[in-house]
Amino acid sequence: MNRKQFLRNSLLGAGALATSGVAKAVIDNDIDELKPLKILGFNHIPNTNSNIMANTVLHKAESRGHANHGWLNSHHTFSFANYYNPERMHFGVLRVLNDDTVEAGMGFGTHPHDNMEIISIPLEGDLEHKDSMGNIATIRQGDVQVMSAGTGIYHSEYNRNKDQKVKFLQIWVFPNKRGVTPRYDQITLESANEKNKLIQILSPNADDEGVWIHQNAWFHMGNLNAGFETTYQLKGGAGNGVYVFVLDGEVTVEDQKLGKRDGFGIWNVEHFTLKADSQARVLLMEVPMSV
Repeated sequence: MNRKQFLRNSLLGAGALATSGVAKAVIDNDIDELKPLKILGFNHIPNTNSNIMANTVLHKAESRGHANHGWLNSHHTFSFANYYNPERMHFGVLRVLNDDTVEAGMGFGTHPHDNMEIISIPLEGDLEHKDSMGNIATIRQGDVQVMSAGTGIYHSEYNRNKDQKVKFLQIWVFPNKRGVTPRYDQITLESANEKNKLIQILSPNADDEGVWIHQNAWFHMGNLNAGFETTYQLKGGAGNGVYVFVLDGEVTVEDQKLGKRDGFGIWNVEHFTLKADSQARVLLMEVPMSV
């Protein structure tokens, strides 16, 4: 299936930064910003109890950073905002993996980003997006949204519903090019509910399946029945690793059992096996390991 077979919800954004009028509307936002940090390669400590020890890292769901702001309940796999753990800064170029729940009618006010690839994956509810390129869109479960912040962009995200929460993953990836023209893209995956298949939702190629980013990265999602087993073959070569994030259910990657919202990184392999131990949903993020 090629890109033309996906239902497009929005045209690519084009343009520069917001005007000064928009800039004045920016509010202080300590939640959705990164503090200065020192980039240290993979920047994590391999498991000491793993059978493949030197090339895996396990992050249990309960070990994540947590911040409840009332209107926003967020779990941080990697250091973010007021959560700081020097052993949990990033996995290669995967810098942010936030598991966010936003209360009804609430959201992130207008704030800036630059030189980051930002991917949003809704899990429940409707998330409204507005940005300084003029894009106004709503994303729902089955959609994937991407922004290349490049030289700079302002945006806001709101739960457009007054009677239900919205849950989504906010993922940030370091780009392989700085200072690019900001862009926005959004798609609905026609095969989002297909069972027992790892569906590609992101790649480096604009003509490939899913959205694309300025990085040698591939993301896949799978809705798996209990007992289903597959082998994932890395696409980016020896310099890439894969971070597996379990959305629901239980899976086993190689010999490591994982539960809901557990994360497991593996690198220095050409392929690995993944088995669903129950009905499960998983997200696989293949990224370069060197920043």
